[in-house]
Amino acid sequence: MNNKLIQQIRCLITLLFMLCLSLSPGKAYSQDAATVTLSLENVEMRVAMNEIEKQTKFLFVSPENIDLSRLVSVKVENRPLREALEQMTAKTDIAWQIKAPSIFLSEKKPEAPVTVTGKVSDAAGMPVVGASVVVRGTNAGVSTGADGSFSLLVPPPAQQKQLEINFLGYEPVVVAVGGRTVFDITLSESASEIEQVVVTALGIKRSEKALSYNVQQVNSEDILAVKDANFINSLTGKVAGLTINTSSSGVGGASKVVLRGNKSISQSSNALYVIDGIPMYNFGGGGGTEFDSRGATESIADINPEDIESMSVLNGAAAAALYGSEAANGAIMITTKKGQSGALKVTLSSNTEFLAPFTLPEFQSRYGTGLSGSRYNSGVYSWGEKLAPAAQYGYTPKDFFETGHVYTNSVTVSGGTDRNQTYFSAASVNSDGIIPNNEYERYNFTFRNTSYFLKDKLRLDASASYIYQKDQNMTNQGVYSNPLVPAYLFPRGENFEIYKVFERFNPGTKLMEQFWSADMEGGDLRMQNPYWIAYRNLRNTDKKRYMLSFAASYDILPWLSVSGRVRLDNANSLYTQKLFATSNATITDGGKNGHYTEARTYDTQTYADAILNINKTFGEDWSLNANIGGSINNIKTDELSYRGPIQENGLPNIFNVFDLDDSKKRAEKSGWHDQTQSVFASVEVGWKQMLYLTVTGRNDWASQIAGSSSSSFFYPSVGLSWVPTSLWDLGDALTYLKVRGSIASVGLPFPRHLMTPTYEYDATNRVWKDKTHYPIGDLKPERTKTYEVGVDARLWKHVSLSASWYWADTYNQTFDPSLPPSSSYTTIYLQTGHVRNMGVELSLGYSNQWRDFGWSTNATFSWNKNEIIDLAADALNPVTGEPLGLEALDIKGLGKAKYILKQGGTLGDLYTTSNLRYNDNGFVEVDSGGNLILTDNGDEIYLGSVFPKYNLAWRNDFRWKGLNLSLLFSGRIGGICYSATQANMDLYGVSEASAAARDAGGVVVNGRQTISAQRWYQAIGSQSGLPQYYTYSATNFRLQELSLGYTLPRKWFRNKMGLTVSFVGRNLWMIYCKAPFDPEAVASTGMSYQGIDYFMMPSLRSLGFNVKFEF
Repeated sequence: MNNKLIQQIRCLITLLFMLCLSLSPGKAYSQDAATVTLSLENVEMRVAMNEIEKQTKFLFVSPENIDLSRLVSVKVENRPLREALEQMTAKTDIAWQIKAPSIFLSEKKPEAPVTVTGKVSDAAGMPVVGASVVVRGTNAGVSTGADGSFSLLVPPPAQQKQLEINFLGYEPVVVAVGGRTVFDITLSESASEIEQVVVTALGIKRSEKALSYNVQQVNSEDILAVKDANFINSLTGKVAGLTINTSSSGVGGASKVVLRGNKSISQSSNALYVIDGIPMYNFGGGGGTEFDSRGATESIADINPEDIESMSVLNGAAAAALYGSEAANGAIMITTKKGQSGALKVTLSSNTEFLAPFTLPEFQSRYGTGLSGSRYNSGVYSWGEKLAPAAQYGYTPKDFFETGHVYTNSVTVSGGTDRNQTYFSAASVNSDGIIPNNEYERYNFTFRNTSYFLKDKLRLDASASYIYQKDQNMTNQGVYSNPLVPAYLFPRGENFEIYKVFERFNPGTKLMEQFWSADMEGGDLRMQNPYWIAYRNLRNTDKKRYMLSFAASYDILPWLSVSGRVRLDNANSLYTQKLFATSNATITDGGKNGHYTEARTYDTQTYADAILNINKTFGEDWSLNANIGGSINNIKTDELSYRGPIQENGLPNIFNVFDLDDSKKRAEKSGWHDQTQSVFASVEVGWKQMLYLTVTGRNDWASQIAGSSSSSFFYPSVGLSWVPTSLWDLGDALTYLKVRGSIASVGLPFPRHLMTPTYEYDATNRVWKDKTHYPIGDLKPERTKTYEVGVDARLWKHVSLSASWYWADTYNQTFDPSLPPSSSYTTIYLQTGHVRNMGVELSLGYSNQWRDFGWSTNATFSWNKNEIIDLAADALNPVTGEPLGLEALDIKGLGKAKYILKQGGTLGDLYTTSNLRYNDNGFVEVDSGGNLILTDNGDEIYLGSVFPKYNLAWRNDFRWKGLNLSLLFSGRIGGICYSATQANMDLYGVSEASAAARDAGGVVVNGRQTISAQRWYQAIGSQSGLPQYYTYSATNFRLQELSLGYTLPRKWFRNKMGLTVSFVGRNLWMIYCKAPFDPEAVASTGMSYQGIDYFMMPSLRSLGFNVKFEF
């Protein structure tokens, strides 16, 4: 009889026996009472079953597909039957079940893995991108996507598994899977890990608690909430120690960005921009300031803010020491987005804003055209008779401004696998400004791919960006071709409406000619019809730019890697100016048929570096983080321009370089080529994650100093960071504490071409100018030595504090003062300047969440004292050997206001030597005709410094469920500004101040004598005015930004889409300001003209809305 038949008979007998038991009364079998004693080692399972059947009254029932010949081991002594069965079926796929009087064996059903999904958010409800979600005890895990979501396959038995969620800076969270498949995880900040990984110089990531200098981070949401075409403006008020002056050029204009004060007498003090670890030369930033009114943009304004992941602001020289000369003024590190693994993510954003002037002077419209109360004495001034209400046209320059618009649209796509991620974005900015026919457009396209090879040891990252930008009639400040000049000074007794039709057809010339009264030219101001300027004095710029980047890194060992990067950044632009026939003859060079300018500019930057990276720990106490490398940075710009009037027998208003007047046309070529070769190293040693010592060094070989005695220069820095809370528990009140200090030396090459003989070309006379400066001596690079100490703390888990004190001395300042007339030379280059900046940076924040409501607030405070320690006290005349006696340096200014540098003063001190003439008794002299007498050679009058004493900002973010409200207030205390615009308005009698003086019957001088308002204001307002009467406090406070948004619940869209709708605004409310213009606006990114207004375009107030879709 075979085994199969025996098993069948046994099953039948067992079933009959059970049936009998169920039909007859008797005592039940107790599985708990049954005990067995077995000592079996590697025997067939059937043997163990037989032994159990012998010692108990239970019989086994097993299906045919179970293999009973497998070997098992059972060792129990007088133990319950269950224990013996568990040992017998251990490490098998057999399940057992006791149903007296039988023991049923069966195959375990394989458990299928379970897919779970969810979203990880922070306490503010914002998605946490890149959080790690891992099934504990397994290798299964994923990272959250751009919206904080994740999808994960949990291996069986899923109900017994746990998910562990981790992200730097947050407490880990562990949740049981159980029967759930959807999870909403909220991470809370970790008290012991407040400071985590930040991007520092060369794009190197370092632990923030190891940093010995002040680094402040700004995430992408902070710059995208209230957008600006030049995203740098969105940093205003968000970083302590950072001063941003927005451009008066309007949308897309260049901004002045200074960290910890101005440092150089003759060179730029602007911060360095670094994109993904590679420094970017910021081409542009100039623009008209006095006569030419052309606006200007800059390279950094070309970047699409949607491509930015985060920004780190490295305030001090120690922070940027690895960039050497290029980062003497600090650096702003920009990290761009790259593809994320997982499902395809698509984000669509559309932003619409409406623009209006923010701060304007006060105008009058009740006094008409003329002089001395009579209409017939002048056709351009507004010192005429007081107009009856019926005779008033009610004109105000506000009528000339239009409502501007900015339309910003973007799409981003991200996705990929664990080993290949792709990112793509496209964006457009289209704007029409507040000035008629002013336009700005920008189109961005970016593609990036990141791939991993060789078991993830090799990482390749390639990106390409293309930018097309164009603008029309971007206006800065200055008088020529500036429509604000005639719009502001238009005589109030005339009808402005008739001049809106700005041109008339002349049958004689068969041309459309400018419609404008010759009486309204305004002398040196060369005024034209403002609409003619807008439509017939055209300035256009077309720029095409592309950036190609490639980075590779290879992990040689787990603690040793090598990386390299290269970037090519090329731009070419075409600028044209078309002045139509009948434009003012001064600006057309006398051309009756028009005037044409064409300038082509080619900018290129090539950068490459290679770095060896070491990141190793030694035991439990010591760590080493080192980077050693070299780089080359090649920057070049060339410009070729032609300009001149159209020849008399040429075609009017046909603009090309072939039709220019040969005797008056100008061909100019300019450019330069800089190259810096460098080697650098950074070593960071850590002990017990509490004490960190960092040493850096860099040596530069810069082309600017080639041929000098200092062919290269070395920049060292050393810093120490101590984090006692990493080792000791200081209680709940002080959950985190870091004390830091650093010393650094960073410099800047002296201006290019000084070591190479160069000659300036006189385009008017078509000759080379003779060199008149004294031969160059032994010049050294400009050097800045910085000392910094600071503390970072976290109190009661919700309060954060950061404080820094710094002291920066800049030596070897290079400038060229004039030599005495007796010398055969006119100027000499000196390096005797010494400028000091000392200051404090504070940041205080609080953040908390109460169920559905959250509040975060942060206040920043900056104080900087700028002082000239030495100018040229010991400088000698190289010809005579006698002291030069240089006690002051007049560098520039406007009209009668001059920047004069003196020992003990600042780099922003304004003076004037012009004044009303006073007699010996101290009274203003008034001649017999009632006229005031002026002098331009009086004593120096100190007007003040254009630099602020303090900068303040206060930000508040309120969150309730899906509703978010963000408010940013900013302020500046101290400093002065000067308005030549107000002076000219007073001169022409169009200001409210001039009208109020007329209403009062005149102006009282010397406390007892009244003179006419016209004589007073035409005296103090002439030639851009006596500055002391047009200097104002630059202190101001404003509501800088506002954002009110609502994120609709994703469940409304079946979790397929996210939708956020926001109302946004910038410069909504000027709370306090005494100046007739915005003191924070500038006409130039250089030091000259800061705080000076000369028919500057007003800063902009914007209101709008934003819609964002996420798929």
